[in-house]
Amino acid sequence: MMNHFNHLKIKAGHAACAALLLGCLTLNAAPSSTDQNWPQWRGPLATGVAPVGNPPTTWSETNNIKWKVKIPGSGRATPVIWGNQVFIQTAIPAGKKVEVAAEKKPDAPPADANAASGDRPRRRPGGGGGPGGMRSEKPDQAYQFVLMCLDRQTGKTLWQKVAREEVPHEGHHPDGSFSSYSPITDGKQVFAYFGSHGLHCYDMQGNLKWEKDFGKMQIKMSFGEGSSAALHGNTIVVNWDHEGSSFIVALDTEKGKELWRQPREEATSWATPLIVEYQGKAQVITDASKKIRSYDLASGKLLWECTGLTANVIPSPVADDKMVYAMSGFKGNALMAIKLGRTGDLTGTDAIAWHHDKSTPYVPSPLLYGDKLYFFGGNNGMISCFDTKTGKALIDAERLEDLKGVYASPAGAGGRVYLVGRNGATVVIKNSDKLEVLATNKLDEQFDASPAIVGKELFLRGHDYLYCIAEK
Repeated sequence: MMNHFNHLKIKAGHAACAALLLGCLTLNAAPSSTDQNWPQWRGPLATGVAPVGNPPTTWSETNNIKWKVKIPGSGRATPVIWGNQVFIQTAIPAGKKVEVAAEKKPDAPPADANAASGDRPRRRPGGGGGPGGMRSEKPDQAYQFVLMCLDRQTGKTLWQKVAREEVPHEGHHPDGSFSSYSPITDGKQVFAYFGSHGLHCYDMQGNLKWEKDFGKMQIKMSFGEGSSAALHGNTIVVNWDHEGSSFIVALDTEKGKELWRQPREEATSWATPLIVEYQGKAQVITDASKKIRSYDLASGKLLWECTGLTANVIPSPVADDKMVYAMSGFKGNALMAIKLGRTGDLTGTDAIAWHHDKSTPYVPSPLLYGDKLYFFGGNNGMISCFDTKTGKALIDAERLEDLKGVYASPAGAGGRVYLVGRNGATVVIKNSDKLEVLATNKLDEQFDASPAIVGKELFLRGHDYLYCIAEK
């Protein structure tokens, strides 16, 4: 559902454009062509928006499909795109069975993240709002954890690398997968993060440069991993929230050298970290059940923290040049608009510009499109849109009947918002103060991964196939 660059600083020829677009908050790790690509699961701005995107409004299995290719194995995370290369992660059964002892898990609501994150992960790794009491089976075979590179024009596989082959130590929620993380790239390197199966750095030709192992996660209810890595300049960040000793760690992208590590008093979370640059300093913002926290990217020092989210946090935060927007929606509802530039404990202070406590998402992350914040209610086809400056509801949990279950996060481009359902439907609405449906499109797939948009192309990753949608 897993899994990054929010409002990074665009360098080289786009510096002036970036200053106009982003103000004090700038895009991280961004060569001049970052806005022309989709380098992470929530896009070049980590908001879900393709700044220069203009994909089709309508399509079907027989209309506006540039290509459709079957992806081996299983994954729930968004592909990333740079130039003519499409990168996608998957977990492929290796055909090597092992004996496992019977294991029963107590009933609990699902919590699968980056199908959304990562993703939720997020797809995300994925879950809530779905049937409660689903149990995660312990794996009985080895898997290959694979990074694939496809040709953007044809969908043909350019190269495929097995980062790790092993038997997963835990299972995942039935709606999830062993590959719910999204890769991430800066156009020079691509990072394939598989959580308990390591972080692997490749060049753009698929040559392994370095890899790092962080141990084995102990995920709540064995519902699966899903928080993707985040990238800023020469620093990559991994958030390791689980049922053991949680931590956040930063590494140098050139050699994989650990730069700093901070312990975290958190249990399992699935939200992907957000890196923002505010008043010339980069900070890493993490959403979790106990606290939202911000760390100085250079040193790892805790800058600020705030309570207020619910349990099982999956949606990743988004930010503009003044505020960060954090939300969650399991066993309650919470949305907080937090002013950037503050320090210390912000709980109950005027740093909270506004808040909302109804119809927030469990799995999908929000979309920040200009001064509008879009988000689903639970994992359902109910969409809300809020004015970020005032906290006023423009669209208040209005139901889209064509969407039957949602794990994918919304995406925006060309003055439109793309809303993808688990039933294969995508509802396209106008980026507006009121709900205006432009089109409803249906494909023969089930979608949990969030969409990616580059130029005039929309990429949808289903359970079996990856679609490239473009006008013909």
